[in-house]
Amino acid sequence: MADLVTLTLNPALDVTVASPTVVPSRKLRCGQPMFEAGGGGINIAKVAHVLGVEAAAVYPYGGDSGAQMSALLAEHPVVEHPIRIAGTTRESFTALETGGDNEFRFVLPGPTLTAAELGQCLDTLAAAVVGARYVALSGSLPPGVPTSIVADVAAIARDAGARLVLDSSGDALREAGGGIFLVKPSVGELRDWVGRELSGDDEIADAARTIIADGTVEVAVVSLGPGGAMLVSADETVRVPAINAPVRSTVGAGDSMVAGLITGFLQERTLSDTLALGIACATAALLTPGSEVCKREDIDRFYKELAV
Repeated sequence: MADLVTLTLNPALDVTVASPTVVPSRKLRCGQPMFEAGGGGINIAKVAHVLGVEAAAVYPYGGDSGAQMSALLAEHPVVEHPIRIAGTTRESFTALETGGDNEFRFVLPGPTLTAAELGQCLDTLAAAVVGARYVALSGSLPPGVPTSIVADVAAIARDAGARLVLDSSGDALREAGGGIFLVKPSVGELRDWVGRELSGDDEIADAARTIIADGTVEVAVVSLGPGGAMLVSADETVRVPAINAPVRSTVGAGDSMVAGLITGFLQERTLSDTLALGIACATAALLTPGSEVCKREDIDRFYKELAV
């Protein structure tokens, strides 16, 4: 029985290539491509397992790219709950410069989900979350899926006695109607959510408390980019700095952070320790190409830096 169940409504076959330089109007000679099963919730489930958490992933898939993505996920010890759809799973393409620091990411919209297919996803989630402690809804929403899906997933989590973690953006955040344990907006997303400019830690913390006080969420983790992150609850605010580390790819770093946060709460760590684990996971993800899962030894090394 999984402690964590993730729902990824718009998964992707992640394709990563490397070229010495990326310049316009030229043929770019690349090395062998790397393929990974990707998408918010899938990435969270993979990293959660690295941290020792029993995780399951619910996701729709279709077409040749979907079959390849599902086969790649099967190489990880994650419990799979796939739902076959008529459309074709999207590909996400990342080009890395081996001769520089640039990373180019091309993200496709994904297939349209029919009402029946979306209903299957929710029914599968409801069956999978029995006995789970956390549910994570992460990633973009594909065409055809209304932002009201957040309320539907919140109801499923609540009925199962599980906490819902939401890592999405745009309308999905702004229309969140409560029943959410944790959200992880960027400063820009939090600004759009509360409808005012945010300057400095105090204003960011006050904005986070606004969405906590109105009952939307219990905990907000605000990504501060190179400034690290801030975790705000009704009673406490903690901030953990970023770690200086070489960046091979930023793909999956945010998802890795969410996996660390959920693990921290599952293990009943303090808020500062939970945030430190999240940042350690995000930093470890920067060392791997594309959405390749981060390594436990890197997580432990970065966590020790923050725990000193």
